[in-house]
Amino acid sequence: MSRDSRYDILFEPVKIGPVTARNRFYQVPHCNGMGRTHPTAMAVMRGVKAEGGWAVLCTEQCDIHPTTETSREIRLWDERDIPTLARMTDLVHEHGSLAGVELTHMGYHASNLTSREVPMAPSAKPVLGINPVHARAMDKTDIADYRRWHRNAALNAKKAGFDIICVYAGHDLSIAMHFLSPRHNQRTDEYGGSMENRARLLREVIEDTKEAVGDTMGVVVRLAVDELLGDKGVLAEREGKEVIEMLGELPDLWDVNCSDWDNDSITSRFAEEGFQEPYIKFVKELTSKPVVGVGRYTSPDRMVSLIKKGVLDMIGAARPSIADPFLPKKIEEGRIEDIRECIGCNICVASDNLGVPMRCTQNPTKGEEWRKGWHPERIASKDTDDRILVVGAGPAGLEAARALGQRGYDVMLAEAGTELGGRSARESRLPGLSAWGRVRDWRVGQIQNMPNVEIFMDSRLDADQVRETGCSLVATATGATWRRDGGGRYHEFPMPGAVDNAQRVLTPDDIMDGATVDGPVIVFDDDHYYLGGVIAEKLAADGHDVTLVTTGAYVSTWTQYTLELGRIQARMHEAGIEVLANHAVTEVGDGSVTIKPIFGGQAFERACGHAVLVTAPLANDMLYHDLMADEAALKDAGIRRVTRIGDGLAPGTIAAAVYSGHRFARDLGEPLGDAIPFNRELVELTETFAMP
Repeated sequence: MSRDSRYDILFEPVKIGPVTARNRFYQVPHCNGMGRTHPTAMAVMRGVKAEGGWAVLCTEQCDIHPTTETSREIRLWDERDIPTLARMTDLVHEHGSLAGVELTHMGYHASNLTSREVPMAPSAKPVLGINPVHARAMDKTDIADYRRWHRNAALNAKKAGFDIICVYAGHDLSIAMHFLSPRHNQRTDEYGGSMENRARLLREVIEDTKEAVGDTMGVVVRLAVDELLGDKGVLAEREGKEVIEMLGELPDLWDVNCSDWDNDSITSRFAEEGFQEPYIKFVKELTSKPVVGVGRYTSPDRMVSLIKKGVLDMIGAARPSIADPFLPKKIEEGRIEDIRECIGCNICVASDNLGVPMRCTQNPTKGEEWRKGWHPERIASKDTDDRILVVGAGPAGLEAARALGQRGYDVMLAEAGTELGGRSARESRLPGLSAWGRVRDWRVGQIQNMPNVEIFMDSRLDADQVRETGCSLVATATGATWRRDGGGRYHEFPMPGAVDNAQRVLTPDDIMDGATVDGPVIVFDDDHYYLGGVIAEKLAADGHDVTLVTTGAYVSTWTQYTLELGRIQARMHEAGIEVLANHAVTEVGDGSVTIKPIFGGQAFERACGHAVLVTAPLANDMLYHDLMADEAALKDAGIRRVTRIGDGLAPGTIAAAVYSGHRFARDLGEPLGDAIPFNRELVELTETFAMP
């Protein structure tokens, strides 16, 4: 297929100072949970994106000195860090793309728990978070040191083969941004007070960098033009505009966004694609230099519109480049329908916050490019004569059938219901989760073009029927069902009264099935991810009086990793939902529940028409056990292996289910055995050491 001429503008080259990007696709800096701990995995991940057509590939934040230290991100403290990063630049250059590095000093944002250096900031203040650490106010020597460290890191980046230096003043994660911000900078010298003074350090660092490498490397400034904090923070119409007016012609490109990270990477539950446009659209009016911005863009028509309207010169992306590393190439080759669109769930962000290699709900190969040799677009052709039955067309079953079909296997996909997608379809109808339907839509669209994959709807199979299919491999992707008895993390056994008063108990499955609900409603969330809060939100929108009881310190506590925690608490308040955190529902009665503080205190009763128990799902693995109970019958039927996948093996995230289905398609359920199933990077010990 050939490219639609409407999209030709996306493939025009863009000059970034002395270097030229081959098209307008710019992967902005993003963390990935790999960094210096898994440097080859990080490098190969970026290289795959370059292969996929991204013209610029930037690192995550790169610490420049021991006074700014994080546990897992990359570093350019000195020349010893160069080989690690050169591995990335080599792989990016293989595909004709540019490599950029985001040089960072995190100021008061870094506790420096490993280096044990005292953090520093424009003004003295406690570090971000709850660590008992304080940052000291920078004096003139500190400012000079910081400028020198940044310049040295830029020179080392040049030696590592980078083409672009990103001067970082965004996300409230850098000293340069802290100097700009009136809430962080209370100085009274020439670096404080007026906007010109507060921008002095950023100007100096840009000029230092240009002087050091500007004749051979592009110098980019990443700037948060608005913190969405009102008058107490940086505002686009105030500091944002003033900075661009003063410094607009200094760098070779402006990378603009909204701070902090939970705004820049806001989930689809709380914002539509492109929500930052009103805040950044002024930038191109004030500078002749190219501008890049982000908005979780996946539509080429939207991208073209942004360029033609003069909002952006380059299409920035982090999450869309994770969901589909080949997004540019698919547009270039006229394969728009093959784009694997980001759903905005922030599982990628959670991975980094948890310190593990990145994963993605839509792209199960993310983070496994080097570890397992998984490519997002290529998969080995079939190497057996198996005909394969996949039972269940939820996220795991759809991905297994799709990837098996791509390999060339003949696949039967049997779905017990009348709708494809399983939980991804059901949950996408809940408030804020409509984008999650892309998990289903993309896979169904791919399968529909595969003549070797047959779909059988309304086909609930028992063990006898499975054995009659003539398939030699079987994957049971039969999902999970939420418990009705209240068992979970807090209640290791069934909750008292939940069975005896079953007429008062509902589960998330019931709510998604449209069950009649009598209020007032008590939602007991012992799951701690998104579903308890979303269910409560839906019930409140339906007009019910809702109280959410959770054993967590907050509603949906785990969403601290997906950057949603604060917005979810606000949403509960806006919806009029009473929240009882650090409490548990301990018993269900006939018309009431008993609630108890989990850290001591008196239990009390609360009237309710229904209690919705969001405690734990259980795998629907009956079919698997029925099949495995008669090995002789399996052998007679020619079935050589039965494998549970997705929630039918163990309930988890949708990302985990998709990964499980993809893994089955790759290894056909081969037993794990004693071998480690992925590559590891081992620490190389120094040749000499001396005992103290």
